[in-house]
Parts: sequence; structure tokens; C-alpha cells
Amino acid sequence: MKRVLPVLALTVIGVIPVWRYAPSHGNGSTVVVAPQPALSPTAAASGGGVVLTGPTIDTEKGPVQVEVTFEGDTISAVRMLQQPDHPQTHAAVPSLIEDTLRVQGADVDTVSGATITSDAYEESLQAAIDAKGN
Repeated sequence: MKRVLPVLALTVIGVIPVWRYAPSHGNGSTVVVAPQPALSPTAAASGGGVVLTGPTIDTEKGPVQVEVTFEGDTISAVRMLQQPDHPQTHAAVPSLIEDTLRVQGADVDTVSGATITSDAYEESLQAAIDAKGN
């Protein structure tokens, strides 16, 4: 019985740092995101398509920004200009891009484990698609 109290006290002391742990973002460096200019179409290098850049969406995991290439009214390519440096994000991006090309829009499935990135991806993508309609 005399050992129970010290063991309990040491266990609580050892668990407190685990409860307070907050993962760092990236490698500890600060990410500075410059304000984005207004969305405007530019001629694509190949085939005269239109390339539009969505706005940077700041998330708790890091910034997300999408670039979309249109050939006529068809989305021919999507590229992530900015994304969080996180394993789930790296795994989710190919799926998000594949879904975008398949559905030809921003109504893509959220990737499990990368919900924050998926939502920011959709928001940036939708803004770029909306800008094409202008």
C-alpha cells in the first residue's frame, strides 16, 4: 500500500506531458504566405489552355493552394502549389486530383485522415473554377 501513492503520483506526472503534447507544423520553420493577386487566366504553355490559380487557404495544418488547367471547358490538369507537409496530405493529394479529373469539378470525396486538407483543396479549386466562368 505504501508503494501505490508514489507509483500513482509518478504516473500522473508522466502522463501530463502526453496530454499537453501538440504536434509541430512541418520542420519548425514559419511559413509566410504572400497575398495572392486576383485570379486571372493565363495561356498554358501547351495547347493554349487556360491556367487558373485558386486562392491560398490557410488551415491549421498549413496553406493549401491549387492550380487548374482547362482545355476548353474540360479540366485537363490540377496541381497543388501549396500543401501541408504532413504524411496524410501527401497520401491524399493524388486521390483528390484523380477525383477532380474524374468528376470535372470541385465536388470531390473527402479523403479520410486528411479532412482539413480536402476541404481547403475543394475551396481553392472551386474558386479557380468559378473564376473561369467570368
